[in-house]
Amino acid sequence: MILKPIGERIVVKMVEVEEKTSSGIVLPSSAKEKPQVAEVVAVSKAIENNENNIKINVGDKVIYSKYSGTEVKLDDEEYIIVKLEDVLAIVE
Repeated sequence: MILKPIGERIVVKMVEVEEKTSSGIVLPSSAKEKPQVAEVVAVSKAIENNENNIKINVGDKVIYSKYSGTEVKLDDEEYIIVKLEDVLAIVE
């Protein structure tokens, strides 16, 4: 199944980050806060044709607002659909 966002939205997939304490203990995912860094997997046509000079492409890593987006699970993969205005930065 393929997600095609509409309006000014993107589909992102969370980037897995392994967290360690300063003493080397690996923290389980239940003990840490969800990161706001994600990889873009789909971009709507409205953003591709955007006249605001905002260029977000598939494969970019972005930081988005903490409580934004709609979580969706397809084919055992978790995605988040985020409005363009909730994207704060592109990670380079």
